[in-house]
Amino acid sequence: MAESVAFDAVVIGRNEERRLASALRAARTHARHVVYVDSGSQDKSVEQARSLGVAVLELDPQRPFSAARARNEGFAALGPDRAPFVHFIDADCLLVPGWLERALSFLDANPQAGLVIGRYSEEAPEASVYNWLTDWEWDKPEGPEAAGIGTFMTRAEAFAQTGGFRDSMIAAEDDEMFLRMRGLGWQTWSIAAPMCTHDAGLDRFRPWWRRMIRAGHSFAELGALHPGKAAAARMRAVLWGGLMPFLVVAGAVLWWPLAMVVAALTLAAITRQGLRFARMGAQPTRAAAAAGLVMLSKFANLYGMGWYWLRRLRRSDAQIIEYK
Repeated sequence: MAESVAFDAVVIGRNEERRLASALRAARTHARHVVYVDSGSQDKSVEQARSLGVAVLELDPQRPFSAARARNEGFAALGPDRAPFVHFIDADCLLVPGWLERALSFLDANPQAGLVIGRYSEEAPEASVYNWLTDWEWDKPEGPEAAGIGTFMTRAEAFAQTGGFRDSMIAAEDDEMFLRMRGLGWQTWSIAAPMCTHDAGLDRFRPWWRRMIRAGHSFAELGALHPGKAAAARMRAVLWGGLMPFLVVAGAVLWWPLAMVVAALTLAAITRQGLRFARMGAQPTRAAAAAGLVMLSKFANLYGMGWYWLRRLRRSDAQIIEYK
């Protein structure tokens, strides 16, 4: 039975004491060993983890923090006697009952699967339009070439073969590692099974905006490392966040019909997106607000892409972009 297969868990977090205990208990109930990796928390996360009896690894603040680095060091801390399977868990995620058994059964039945992810769901999608949009983003296509996500069950062997995450990446490190794992001949599966609830906690514009800047940074870096990847996302950011606004301004100065046409095209794109959200069940006001934010996110994405390339030109280390 898959339930008897041993696995270890690596939980990573930074200032997540509100949900950390629940995340650790959910992992500890089934995992053979649990390692909690803390990235310089200023709250009581470390004390909370120690009180639950799990191994705690505090990252050296002399090196830049990143989720990639935390997962890598947590995996290394498991040592050579680690279990055949390892589950990485972000501390703002709570595994749902039945997921662990489902994940292990799937990997047992599919020897080419290097890892498996399930469905993320926001804990409170109706609390704000920002949470609702985040829940929409989590809806990943199923299949053997899943997009990256930070919480997943992996074969320790497959993960070790990749060399782990790129420590320097502050976002999309999961997408990038998934790509390299597939390049080694493994499959990265997404299956139709609830995996965890996530707490984005986005109730204001500014944190959501920073999250979109981080996404833009990831589009640029992923494309730099793997040419062609995230190309559509980059093109949308350049088109709607850069070219179209430029044409509106240019048209207003040089030829006003151009500005009117571009404004009409932009409004049509927002309307189409709003209708899609309405067909998904969103109320009209929620659908309209979400569609407007999707368009607005292109400006933040473009900013994040520019910030990535400016950092590259300056040869400076990336610093994590926190939105909570």
